[in-house]
Amino acid sequence: MKTTITRTLLALAFVGVLSSCQKKSDREVIPENPGNYIIAVSPTAIASKADYLVTASSLENGAVSIVGNGVEQDGLYRYYVTAKNKFFSMLYGQGSPGAVTVYGVADGKLKKLNDFTSATVQAFAPVNDDILMVKVPRRLAADGTPTVYEWYRVSAETNAEVAKGTTDAIIPSGNGEIAHFSWIKQVGNKVFAPYFGIYANFFTRYPNEAGIAVFSYPDMKYEKTIKDTRTSFIGRYFTDGLGVVENGDCYAFSSSVAMDGLTSAEGKLTSTRPSAITRIKSGTTEFDQTYFFNFEEVSKGYVITNWLNIGSGKFIANMEPVATKGAYVVGKRLAVVDVVAKTVTPVTGFADPATISSITTTNYSPLDGKTGYIGVNLLDGSTYVYKVDALTSVATRGLKVEGGLITAIQHLK
Repeated sequence: MKTTITRTLLALAFVGVLSSCQKKSDREVIPENPGNYIIAVSPTAIASKADYLVTASSLENGAVSIVGNGVEQDGLYRYYVTAKNKFFSMLYGQGSPGAVTVYGVADGKLKKLNDFTSATVQAFAPVNDDILMVKVPRRLAADGTPTVYEWYRVSAETNAEVAKGTTDAIIPSGNGEIAHFSWIKQVGNKVFAPYFGIYANFFTRYPNEAGIAVFSYPDMKYEKTIKDTRTSFIGRYFTDGLGVVENGDCYAFSSSVAMDGLTSAEGKLTSTRPSAITRIKSGTTEFDQTYFFNFEEVSKGYVITNWLNIGSGKFIANMEPVATKGAYVVGKRLAVVDVVAKTVTPVTGFADPATISSITTTNYSPLDGKTGYIGVNLLDGSTYVYKVDALTSVATRGLKVEGGLITAIQHLK
């Protein structure tokens, strides 16, 4: 009984200190650890509580807490992107419109620059001086109505929506399936949108092909689709599978997790292609048939599930054994991947996969070719940022985050 009462009192106390945290429309509060790193944290003490944004002066040491600290976001399921030295916090409204809040950093403190409401979108990325956002359909429109993408351009200069439009969502696949974007990316002066085909649920009848829809910008006019049958689709649901390196070449990873089935419960993996990396050379809109990086073979039995571009042709990749891969399984092992040399070097010093609850999918690198910072939430309730040194392939535990789970790590100058 004493233990139950104590836990209850502690929970109530935590509710109290969380309620004293700064909401984005409330008073200014001096952060406990002012700095230019922004960390989004989802509270663990209270269910269905929105993220808090906290700042830190370093990701390599110290601690930061959301208790009595941080800027509370409006609504659950937030996603984040930076552009023009601004931090965009976007609400996934699950079909309803979502709030977008734009922040800067001044003297180590978050400063709200603007907020507005936009449609809930499934893909977004910086393009030129904008944030391009795309709402992607998941099923064919009824009554013969065209099935379309809805796109929105938000100026990163004015922090406001400046244009919107639609474009056909069936034409890019060329086979009658919806081309559901896994993500979007500026490549040269074009927008590349890798996709997975869906005819029902998230199932495809074409598991052994990769496709990228190419659009002009800023009018988002569909130009062509580039395809490759050496891999399955590029990226994963809500996962960026493209990486552009310094010379303009674009690399694409596939996890080989295409699925088919009559119902979600009956869905099964159907691709016979390996997890692999392909390339589109700078200035071209075709897959380079002279380049093929069989990730499964080089890694000796792993698939790539996500990656962080750290510059100089290197990425820090999440890996999962082929035997346990799945459409939504995020690998809990890390490796340094050199896409030019076609090497995969496992990272040592990282948390044991058996102790990990989840790994943050939105992480940070200064693009120096040697450093990446990865958020890790452990099963014992502790949460840390790990620094990965790509030159030695060694990870070191850094900043401790208290009070919640890391959902994103970003940096503003």
